[in-house]
Amino acid sequence: MTLKTPPQKDTSYLFTDGACSGNPGPGGYGSVLYLSESDVLELGGSEASTTNNRMEMKAILEGLNKLDGRAKNLWILTDSSYVIQGMTQWIHGWKRKNWQTSQGGDVQNRDLWESLDRAYQKISKTYSVEFKYLPGHSGIPGNERCDTIAVDFSKGNRPFLFSGPFVDYSVDIFDLPSDLSLRSNPNKKKKSSSKKAYSYLSYVNGVLRRHATWPECEAVVKGRSGVKFKKSVSKEDELEIIKSWGLKPSQLK
Repeated sequence: MTLKTPPQKDTSYLFTDGACSGNPGPGGYGSVLYLSESDVLELGGSEASTTNNRMEMKAILEGLNKLDGRAKNLWILTDSSYVIQGMTQWIHGWKRKNWQTSQGGDVQNRDLWESLDRAYQKISKTYSVEFKYLPGHSGIPGNERCDTIAVDFSKGNRPFLFSGPFVDYSVDIFDLPSDLSLRSNPNKKKKSSSKKAYSYLSYVNGVLRRHATWPECEAVVKGRSGVKFKKSVSKEDELEIIKSWGLKPSQLK
């Protein structure tokens, strides 16, 4: 399988996601940290009673603590508008008001916000940090892998976590949408800048399938390790993906 290359040189990439059953309830977090071509790490963990927001924050915090300073830039890629807005906007006012909201109440999850702030201030001495927004549950490989790890841990499982060179990694994490910005109103439907899907392809246990929608593809690949999946935007693109996987169109089911 030919993986896409990182969009920017001299950059580390941290993909993150959190999950929680019950909210509050048992939760898990998952991260994929690309340090360099020689080092990709998957991270994950769980808590018996937590919330989705806390797991989103924990996923980022654990990834930040694994940075080694070898790159100049860092992209943090998450589907949590709560974390992005908190770290880039709200936290400045909270700190000025001694961790009080604009309404005078206590900031929720203050312990993790303070930990994230300390970690951010530390890495900012070495890295230029950018937060990137990835729409959740939309077939973006890096986000889907983090979600799988987080959900597994939230269910009490202990999934295999990859650690090794990028060439041996099976997830095409740099297959990214063209727009990585967080819309000003997260509840307002965003006009997609990505091309409409022609098909979704999956390769699981030696079987190559074409799916009409992402939910159909997700149902086949979710929770499985070593699988391949990707969106195509045209017949020609579909054929190129199949070819890049070392397969033939005649194998399609």
